[in-house]
Amino acid sequence: MWLRRARTIGLLVTILVTIAVPAVLFAKSLLTAESKTYKQAKKVILFLGDGMGDSEITLARNYAVGAAGRLSLDRLPFVGSVTTYAVQEEKPHRPEYVTSSAASASGWSTGEKTSNRRISTTPGTDEDLPTLLELAQKAGYATGDITTADLTDATPAAAVAHVSDRDCRSPAEMKACPKDKKSAGGPGSIAEQEIDHKVNVLLGGGKKRFSQVIENGNKTLMEVAQTRGYTVVTDTAGMQKAQGKHVLGLFHDADMSLEWKGEAARPYPGSGPQTCQQNQRPANEPSLAAMTLKALELLQKSSEKGFLLQVEGASIDKQSHIMSPCQQIGETIAFDSAVKVGLDFAQTHPETLILVMADHGQTAQIIQKPEDSKQPGAFSKLITKDGSLLYVSYATAPQGKAQSHTGTQVRIAAIGPNAQKVSGVLNQTDIFDLIVETLKLR
Repeated sequence: MWLRRARTIGLLVTILVTIAVPAVLFAKSLLTAESKTYKQAKKVILFLGDGMGDSEITLARNYAVGAAGRLSLDRLPFVGSVTTYAVQEEKPHRPEYVTSSAASASGWSTGEKTSNRRISTTPGTDEDLPTLLELAQKAGYATGDITTADLTDATPAAAVAHVSDRDCRSPAEMKACPKDKKSAGGPGSIAEQEIDHKVNVLLGGGKKRFSQVIENGNKTLMEVAQTRGYTVVTDTAGMQKAQGKHVLGLFHDADMSLEWKGEAARPYPGSGPQTCQQNQRPANEPSLAAMTLKALELLQKSSEKGFLLQVEGASIDKQSHIMSPCQQIGETIAFDSAVKVGLDFAQTHPETLILVMADHGQTAQIIQKPEDSKQPGAFSKLITKDGSLLYVSYATAPQGKAQSHTGTQVRIAAIGPNAQKVSGVLNQTDIFDLIVETLKLR
């Protein structure tokens, strides 16, 4: 009896060791950066998935690596949630529960809540709010701002520009911001401010806007950038060769091309079953991962003190607006590849804090099989990595209209110095305070 019991105990111990050892080793590899003693963090990489709520992450995981699989962004050891609300323009500035990307990005960029459509300015009074990138520059850090959108889009804009409306993107688009025009003594359009602030690395789309002639001048914004010391590049090969302390990469006239293709969702019975068409991005446009890798290379050389880099996967949101599940998932996977570049960098640069978060939730939901034509929304059926059918629903707007953001809290994950402070439920403005503290910007 005792022998049989001993053998049973021995077998259980063997099983537990077999399971536990790989788990411990895996956890140890993730927590390497946490086990070190830091005199001071020198680098922060803030990864932003626009519209990348928990539902969008789950969709991408289920489709690309399977329900039991894990994405790179799933592997950061410290995880919390972030509230995303904006505030109303009029006093007493009550909460606006569904935020725009502009107000959301302004919140973590400045540490202050603002109203929808504003870019790093106060609600009502329209005063400029200092941003993280501006504070980092003043403290001697190199700075980078990269995106798969037009560089003048809301999220990259909020990092460095100040205008009363997000549509004031170029010298020819200042109707909504007359006081911000340079001729009125203002800072100018978003594009002008991005160049004037001399952010070290600016990579994304928007070539058409930077090809505009400046107000009361005869030079284009790209030409002005060159006079300010920027190396201007317009394709993958040019980016890979680029050197210097200031690089402006403009890889598309507007938003950059998408990674995947597929059928849009449709009313009952929906589109599909479909398998997404991958590898659709033109070779002359770099991936977000390639832009991230290049930005890290350039920023490392630009300042011995360190750097602050913001990286946005912009079209997760844009494709969810138009109910394109394959395109949305493809952009999430491309964003995840950029996160992996950051994690690989942090393995050899443990003084790096990495934050991965979203600016707001979006409309896509994983649902059961739609039952009949009375069920609201549009649907698509996807064949996942597991070989199962995944049903995606979009139902926050009438058919033919753009789907809307949602007011849900979103995930934030972290690794590196101060990452342990990412836990529980945070306000978006807390991210500003965390980065200010980490880099000692005040």
